[in-house]
Formats: sequence, structure tokens, C-alpha cells
Amino acid sequence: MTIWKTTPNIQELNQLCQNCAVSHLGIEFVRFGENWLEATLQVDQRTTQPFGLLHGGVSAVMAETLGSAASLLCCESNQIPVGKELNIRHLKVVKQGVVTAKAQPINLNTDEHIWEITQYNEKNEPFSIATLVVKIITKA
Repeated sequence: MTIWKTTPNIQELNQLCQNCAVSHLGIEFVRFGENWLEATLQVDQRTTQPFGLLHGGVSAVMAETLGSAASLLCCESNQIPVGKELNIRHLKVVKQGVVTAKAQPINLNTDEHIWEITQYNEKNEPFSIATLVVKIITKA
């Protein structure tokens, strides 16, 4: 059974994120299923730290972006998600290629969502795991 209150539209999600940190870093939503959402990111000069490795902060931005977008799709039309807490563990370094992140719900309450976001390298090996807590607020 699907978790989405709004059916994901990949093109609309990418359009929503134009002209902000998400598009500047090259994060793109690519796929969804009944209970997951995926995005990709090219490891390049925009996303690496001075030693040529994917910047851990960029991994955090990707995790929060993906979890928040997934929460938005689980909200009523008069609600918006706001990031509350992000924990991320980096398991491996990534030097190049396209990385993929997948967000899946741990718990979806009416006022708070908890997501697990796993990021994978091109060999489909997990290189970071994040947990995002999102507060659901009513639009003013």
C-alpha cells in the first residue's frame, strides 16, 4: 500500500528545487515506489571537499532534501515538513561517479515523520546512512 498522499511527480519535484541549494549541487529526484523516493548526485567540483572526496555536508544536504521531499508527499495540502533532526554516519569515501540516495519511512505520525536515507556509490554499496526527523506544521 502506498504511503503517498500526493502521487510523486519527479518532474515537479525537480522543478520545485530549481534555483536553490538542491539544484546548485546537482541533486535530482529520479524514481519512486510505494514507500520510497530516490535521488542522484554527480560527484564533481561542486560536491567535493579540498581532498577530492564527496563532502560529508553534501551527503547531509542530500539526505535532508530527499527525506523532506518524501515527507511533503505524505502531507495534507495544508501542511509542510520542516527538518528537525538529522543524524548521518559515513561508512565509506566516494571519489567519483554518480551516487544514489533512497529514503524510506521508519515512522509516519500526523505531526512527525522519521526517515532512513541510505546513500549508495556506483557499485551499489552503501556509503552513508542517515536518519531524518521531520516536524509537520500547518501552513499559516
